[in-house]
Amino acid sequence: MDKTCDDLLGEYRALADLCATLTPEQWRLRTDFYGWTPWDEIAHLCYFDQTALQSATDADAFTAGARALAAELETGREISAIARDTFGHLDGPALLALWRERFEALVAALRPLDPKARLLWYGPSMSARSFATARLMETWAHGQDIWDVLGRTRGASPGLRHITHLGVSTYGWTFVNRQRQPPQPVPHVALRAPDGELWTWGEPSATDHVQGPALDFALLVTQRRHRDDTALQWAGEGAEQWTAIAQCFAGEPADGPAPGVRTRHLPRPA
Repeated sequence: MDKTCDDLLGEYRALADLCATLTPEQWRLRTDFYGWTPWDEIAHLCYFDQTALQSATDADAFTAGARALAAELETGREISAIARDTFGHLDGPALLALWRERFEALVAALRPLDPKARLLWYGPSMSARSFATARLMETWAHGQDIWDVLGRTRGASPGLRHITHLGVSTYGWTFVNRQRQPPQPVPHVALRAPDGELWTWGEPSATDHVQGPALDFALLVTQRRHRDDTALQWAGEGAEQWTAIAQCFAGEPADGPAPGVRTRHLPRPA
């Protein structure tokens, strides 16, 4: 768990450090992620890092909170509105300070766990390692929304390998979640890491594959970029279908951005 927790903490701190530079106006910019502001993005992360901490330290409290959240969502309320109600009394810097407390405590709670220990979450329980990886992926994805709205390019992430592995391992989930049969064979995946290392999954294939920059693949599977706005290349029916709908996160089927949308770095005030 130490390596996974180190990378998770690195992802948290990198995003928190970026947000510490935001002006009051930048906290209110509308991102391309459903018009959420950076404040909304951090409130969302803070909300679920708080419930994740409950899962790791007080399963009964998590279960009660999950029931209450499900009841609110069933009324038609959106999670963004629930997070705003929860943290709406805080401005950006105060929210950021609270989030730092929550994620530092969460990583400290996860670190000593057996990687295979089961933790409750929304839906099926998860192993502690998968739980930490999921929190890393979500932090990285919502962080990308903030980098994008600021019109800035982020550096290499220590968690990129975890996200790409999660993206590959959710090939079947992407289709099953849409009540579709996963096409076979599963494409071979070959991704070039920022340092030039080649990361591969599956048996090499000239006819069924996805290849290209690891960063672009992570942006695709977290639905932060349309495949046409990446340098990825693919071949085969499975890869053709997968790259159109790839989704490495849990929840209802979601559609990624249209071509060209997430390449626009145009800050828009809320």
